Amino acid sequence: MFYSKFFMRTFALSVFLFLMTSSLTVAQFNDLNKVDYSKDVIYQIVTDRFSDGDPTNNPSGEIYSSNCSNLHLYCGGDWQGIIDKINDGYLTDMGITAIWISQPVENAYALHPSGYTSYHGYWARDYKRTNTYYGDFTDFDRLINTAHSNGIKVIMDFTPNHLSPALETEPAFAENGAIYDDGVLLGSYSNDPLDLFHHNGGTDFSSYEDGIYRNLYDLADYNLHNNMMDQYLKESIKLWLDKGIDGIRVDAVKHMSEGWQTSLMSEIYAYNPVFTFGEWFLGQGEVDPQNHHFANESGMSLLDFQYAQTIRDVLKDGSADWHVFNEMIENTANDYNEVIDQVTFFDNHDMSRFSLEHSSNRHTDIALALLLTSRGVPAIYYGTEQYLTGKNDPDNRKPMTDFNTSTNAYKIISQLTSLRQSNPALGYGDTRERWMNSDVYIYERKFGGNVVITAVNRGHSDYNITNLNTSLPEGNYNDELNSLLDGKNIEVSADGSVDSFNLSPRAVSIWQYTEESTTPLIGHVGPMAGKAGNKITINGEGFGSAEGTVQLGSSVAEVQSWSDTEIEILVPDINPGKHDITVDNANNNRSNAYNDFEVLTGKQITMRFVVNNAYTEQGSNVYIVGNVSELGNWNPDEALGPFFNQVVYRYPAWYYDISVPADETIEYKFIKKDENGNVEWETGNNHTIVTPSEGIDTVIVNWQQ
Repeated sequence: MFYSKFFMRTFALSVFLFLMTSSLTVAQFNDLNKVDYSKDVIYQIVTDRFSDGDPTNNPSGEIYSSNCSNLHLYCGGDWQGIIDKINDGYLTDMGITAIWISQPVENAYALHPSGYTSYHGYWARDYKRTNTYYGDFTDFDRLINTAHSNGIKVIMDFTPNHLSPALETEPAFAENGAIYDDGVLLGSYSNDPLDLFHHNGGTDFSSYEDGIYRNLYDLADYNLHNNMMDQYLKESIKLWLDKGIDGIRVDAVKHMSEGWQTSLMSEIYAYNPVFTFGEWFLGQGEVDPQNHHFANESGMSLLDFQYAQTIRDVLKDGSADWHVFNEMIENTANDYNEVIDQVTFFDNHDMSRFSLEHSSNRHTDIALALLLTSRGVPAIYYGTEQYLTGKNDPDNRKPMTDFNTSTNAYKIISQLTSLRQSNPALGYGDTRERWMNSDVYIYERKFGGNVVITAVNRGHSDYNITNLNTSLPEGNYNDELNSLLDGKNIEVSADGSVDSFNLSPRAVSIWQYTEESTTPLIGHVGPMAGKAGNKITINGEGFGSAEGTVQLGSSVAEVQSWSDTEIEILVPDINPGKHDITVDNANNNRSNAYNDFEVLTGKQITMRFVVNNAYTEQGSNVYIVGNVSELGNWNPDEALGPFFNQVVYRYPAWYYDISVPADETIEYKFIKKDENGNVEWETGNNHTIVTPSEGIDTVIVNWQQ
């Protein structure tokens, strides 16, 4: 049955008003999946630069630029502006299902001596209050309710690494890194009796350790190995979880210990699990194994800078070709345990804009088609659909001046967000290259019987495509973009081969097929770690309407809810470690195994392990291994490290911050590994410690020789 957009919006508004005046909340009315974003499209909004819906909350004086001619100052965008763009259909008609907004907390009010302000939300002041220039808590509640009533999830930015700019030698510099707990001053950078901050100078980015325990530029760096700071930040994120957020983007994860962040994620997943992804910046051509390790072990996903830099090289700069892109796709499929959970993008607030002045911007259209049919969770930077241009910060954060729904980019996004919802191959499928040269890339996404094929020609010449084989069943297939990018229709034979066709210059064709599965297929599990009793969500297809069973390791899990595409279970009380998950439907048909779900020993806290007098040869490092799964279960191949020895403690002392189970008797030893993997164990008895039930702790021992 056909309903007009006007009718649907009027109906949605009526439901919204009813719920606002009843005992129900919109969040209860809409049961959004907060851990599986596989079918979602994220729209990143710099709140101050998007839309000024309420001029009464704009700043005044020297921190405000009323016409946004000074991009370092506040320009007036707020949560009401986002609400307006949801209600008028701009975001919903584009098909956006998640918005990532600037950090909503109160920020520093002072003007930086260099003329900068906190318009971006990254200079926190009080994590338990709102940025008044975005709105108050009532406004934030309305944003959450409006988004949820329109099927949109809300992701908040979060900065647990640092506060605002400060100088230790200048107490009058800006606000001197003052931090508040719901209006109560806790301390400041040059008046820090509680040891809330690191005072080790600024990082030179020379090592992973240097970036963690020193300041990032002039930003006051938190001492996360401090009980008050640990408790304050974890309390703060719970406040926003209680406000109804559906996801978290964590800033600067490369500059905090993995151990503390793992304990943070364990806290979130036990309290109210939401999809969480971090920012680990990688430059052009940079590949970092530590980045992959973090994504696989910390409990959160990452912004996929490797994907972003490669797509920019291929489609914006022309410095790489499709062979390089396909190599990245194949390598990252192996490097990331959950490659479909990494957040892909090609534009964001820390890069020059992808669109170019005086350009047809066909490269932007092609990049959008690629992004929205690739593996991972796609994130679109505000204004990309309007071809906003700009160099680096702050030029890449210009205000939105137009909300035109007829641009080619807007139409492409609208078409492909719908396809991501309807065809699970885009959310859950593997990627297989089907035809490639330097200009043409044809790849297939497949999940069960669901298939999507994308064909891209970045070149300026026709290519005759022959000998293309696919998993598509026999038939005729129309271009899913309706020739928006000069796509072609194709004919497929019974063996999956495609009749030859011409792929036009700068063209994209997309073809798809869907087929319901009669047997269970797991596409996603989230979160991928948890202690006994935590809720886990399994998504896929073919589970059936009648309840079957879920096996986690050797145990049958308690089922909380069951549908054909989604199951919720509780983690059973089984041996900690990594286990596979399978689903048996009511007809006893078994699914594929989803591998390596991590059962934690229990609630996690952060311990700093320090070992003195651990002398090593050149190329050797110190690691720790122990009797719990978090310390590798005595397997030296699973030992944690390498330890650090340059900033907080110096060689021959070594240290490392690790997430371990609370209130647990732990036995452990230190080992040395050389560059060839040879292992030297400590002698003597095992070290033993009983971990605290809350907070953080430090243990210092001598190397036993």
